[in-house]
Order: sequence, then structure tokens, then C-alpha cells
Amino acid sequence: MAITQSDVLYTAVATAENGRDGRVATDDGALDVVVNPPAAMGGTGAGTNPEQLFAAGYSACFQGALGVVARQEGADVSGSTVTAKVGIGKNEDGFGIIVEISASIPRVDAEVARALVEKAHQVCPYSKATRGNISVTLV
Repeated sequence: MAITQSDVLYTAVATAENGRDGRVATDDGALDVVVNPPAAMGGTGAGTNPEQLFAAGYSACFQGALGVVARQEGADVSGSTVTAKVGIGKNEDGFGIIVEISASIPRVDAEVARALVEKAHQVCPYSKATRGNISVTLV
């Protein structure tokens, strides 16, 4: 379900200069990075790139969602990590991305961990935003 402007609690603002070969910064200065295409796409790879930034945001958001569902289920996810792999490649209308999410949850057994990851995927705002738009695989 979509939110309305009146539901917004926080808005992040970032501005890019020169697209994939320039700079991106937030209005508060907390993030200010050089972006370059990765070497695999013909760039220098000297800076970060949009896929790395998306992977960082998605993994952090998913970790937060994992914490929410773990509290609801009474599970201990302390010491857990979430990794997001974001791939980019050509598709029929230009380029597209694909995501793979993996979680290491050392304090619960594999079956419980898998259930927590599935539930986190249902509540994570990034997962909701990408659902039906890109391939997201949980491993």
C-alpha cells in the first residue's frame, strides 16, 4: 500500500552531478562521494557507483526489517548480517538490475533464519518498492 505525503516521516535528498561519472551528495553533507562506472562496464572504477549505493541502502533497510520481525517472533538476531548483491546488465529496453539478498543469522537454526528472512522481505520498504519490478532472490 502506498503512503501519502502526509505519512512521510523523513525525506532523504541527494543530488547527482554528471550522472554515473561525477559526484553525488546529500543536502546535509552526510554523504558526498565520487561516482564512476565500474571497470566491468568500461569505467575507471575509481569511485563508488549507483549499484553499490543501492546495495548499501537495501542491505541496511533489510537488516532493519529483519530486526523488526525477529522482535515480533522473539528470535535473537544479534550478530547477524545482511548482504545485498546488485547486478546490472542489458535488457530489452536498455539496462536493468537484479538483486540477491543473503543473511547470516548465527543465533538461530537454518529453518528459523529462512522464515525470518522471508518475513523481512515482506515488510522491508526496499523489497516492497522493488516487488514486481526487478528480480530479487533470497539465498
